[in-house]
Amino acid sequence: MPSLEEKDRDILRILQRDGKISLQALAERVNLSTSPCWRRVKRLDEAGYIDRYAAILNPRALGLMAQAYLHVSLVDHAEETIKAFDRFVQTEAQVIECCSVTGSDDYLMKVVAEGPEELETFIMKRVLRLGVVRSSHTNFVLRRTKSNGALPV
Repeated sequence: MPSLEEKDRDILRILQRDGKISLQALAERVNLSTSPCWRRVKRLDEAGYIDRYAAILNPRALGLMAQAYLHVSLVDHAEETIKAFDRFVQTEAQVIECCSVTGSDDYLMKVVAEGPEELETFIMKRVLRLGVVRSSHTNFVLRRTKSNGALPV
């Protein structure tokens, strides 16, 4: 892990859990005055430690009751095949995360939908009709036991 002062680590820990915290409250929590705290946050942001600020939405409140992990194997590993799949992933709002992985599958996608039927429609009519997917298998999420997203700092 890159060398960071403990105050910087404290700032990052707090911002991961509450990106909406006021500068004054942040400064108080890390025992700094406002100006030095602001300079540290600005430096951390400019150095690339802070990727972006975002609101974490409640999928259930939005009617997204189904969540699944979709394991995908491509028909081949040609550059055009990979680009076609990557373009698809970037444009599909239901795909909330996608990683190229090692093992028997090429990709692992985290997908949300209103329900199982909508998820099936997405898989059958969007993913498998791409023409670049050899096979897929799906793991439905029954219950999330942890969803925090905060990195160890």
